[in-house]
Amino acid sequence: MTNLAQFLSVYLREYLPMERQASLHTCETYAYTFQLLVNYAAKQFNISPSQLTLEQLTVDLIVHFLNFLGTERGNTARTRNARCAAIKAFFKYLEYRNVAALEQCRQISAIPVKKTDDRLVNFLTAGEMQVLLDIPDIHTSSGIPDRAMI
Repeated sequence: MTNLAQFLSVYLREYLPMERQASLHTCETYAYTFQLLVNYAAKQFNISPSQLTLEQLTVDLIVHFLNFLGTERGNTARTRNARCAAIKAFFKYLEYRNVAALEQCRQISAIPVKKTDDRLVNFLTAGEMQVLLDIPDIHTSSGIPDRAMI
């Protein structure tokens, strides 16, 4: 049984901020994702979070966790996908450091994301529209048609 806390601690404290140079916001978001996941898993197994092992984080448990985010916590598909990306990134990191978990990492990496609607820009302010109009150089032969198309 592999201690999850050991790998998770190195991932969040060293790998993300130092090797990957992730922003503080990204590191905090990933840490919160794992706080939610570890608490959810510990509750499912009726153990303390520190007793959780890597082998207990199965693809089924993670899929149920992601579904829990939408149903119980009311998260949107976009938030669910962000949490899923954090989990997949951890298991991608893990596949290079724990050979015994290769199949588990492969299965978790295959979890599909939920489809989301692309946000449409409903309107632009006058200033934003002027910035767009100022982009083409009207002193060139292609600038005038480009500005006309905008």
